[in-house]
Amino acid sequence: MKNVLALILVCLPFVAQAEGRFPALYGVTGVAGNDVLNVRTSPSTAGQIIGVLMFNARDVEVIRLSDNGRWGLVNTAETAGWASMHFLTRQPGQLWGDMPASLSCFGTEPFWGLDIAADDTGSFATPEVTSPITITDRIPGVARPDRFALTAVGSEGAITAIVGYNACNDGMSDREYGLALDVLMEPGVLYSGCCSLAR
Repeated sequence: MKNVLALILVCLPFVAQAEGRFPALYGVTGVAGNDVLNVRTSPSTAGQIIGVLMFNARDVEVIRLSDNGRWGLVNTAETAGWASMHFLTRQPGQLWGDMPASLSCFGTEPFWGLDIAADDTGSFATPEVTSPITITDRIPGVARPDRFALTAVGSEGAITAIVGYNACNDGMSDREYGLALDVLMEPGVLYSGCCSLAR
């Protein structure tokens, strides 16, 4: 019996992680069809309203939770704010250690973008050119469920992207992101930026 109890106690942190990984995609639920879910400056009903989510909004990216777990940080316009988790339901298929199927990544100065679709297609863009790419491999981190790599090929050459679950800011707005990445373009150009979950 002691062995079973010990096993349960060891597994509990992993179960919490599996259900609590952020960022993650949510849908708005429990809001009347003629109403909206407010996004506020602070994790409290006393916070000023700076944006809204429609009553049926889906694919709402929650970056992280407030200390008490009752509010989720989301992006709205050019800033980040807090929405009540009471009205947000986690969408299925998002387990800790799973690589996100789709990502929208970008950086500034110089401006660039990397879009990855679930079907292993995508694009790499700069202000001068947008090049289609094909993902050749998705590589999980060894004993690191918070990191993974993608390799791709395109007309501009080979691409290697390292993505990690880390706080990230674009440096141009007050938006926040929960995924950071480095992109190595052959023959030796390194870009760094942030990613958003996409579907």
